[in-house]
Amino acid sequence: MVAKRIIPCLDVKDGMTVKGVNFVGLKEVGDPVEMGRFYAAQGADELVYLDISASLEGRDTFTRLVEQIADGINIPFTVGGGIRSVDDAARMLEAGADKITVNSAAVADPQLIDRIASRYGSQFIVAAIDARCDDSGTWHVTTHGGNRLSDKELFSWAKEVQERGAGEIMFTSMNHDGSKQGYPCDTFARLHDIVSIPIIASGGAGSIGDVAEVLTTGKADAALAASIFHFGQITIPQLKESLAESGIRVRL
Repeated sequence: MVAKRIIPCLDVKDGMTVKGVNFVGLKEVGDPVEMGRFYAAQGADELVYLDISASLEGRDTFTRLVEQIADGINIPFTVGGGIRSVDDAARMLEAGADKITVNSAAVADPQLIDRIASRYGSQFIVAAIDARCDDSGTWHVTTHGGNRLSDKELFSWAKEVQERGAGEIMFTSMNHDGSKQGYPCDTFARLHDIVSIPIIASGGAGSIGDVAEVLTTGKADAALAASIFHFGQITIPQLKESLAESGIRVRL
């Protein structure tokens, strides 16, 4: 059995790690390079850095930051935000990233996944899917930080990104993001049964129990969280030790 992964997520704006609820009300929480080093030392399996700055200048700043991260940490890390072309992906790879995520640009141009996977392999590309559940129980894929509804539905889009060459899916429930109310585990379990590539659960971790539930009931391969780590509510060693005591295989 493959060990479950614990992945801190760092949203980066103007060179600083920030955190909010549903991507609004952002507060600075620390230097992304130093935080990455700290999480690596604590035993994080991987890191995810998402550039949420909107300007072209922000993209250039983020590329330099990725180079600093690559020099400063010794665990795999994924970067995303504003990757719209093979050239953008190449820039991140050359800066030292192990993987990249695509989200809004892939919804607009699904063949972007094919092109990046063809160039660099499926192991390099993570399809980030942000979706919101409506009152009828339908999950609508959203773009631009959850602010725009697309014409895609979660489960059909998940199958499509796998077929196009994505090596992993990082699914964020926009209903749960930053709420610390737990993950929608039934939805993650259904995703697991539909696709064969690894699924990273994102959006809603508020306790050790939430993480344990999404890794078991939700069948997720990895749990991504931000607030519980950034604000010191739970440490990675505490989380991993508790998961191991519950019989969940993790790297200690």
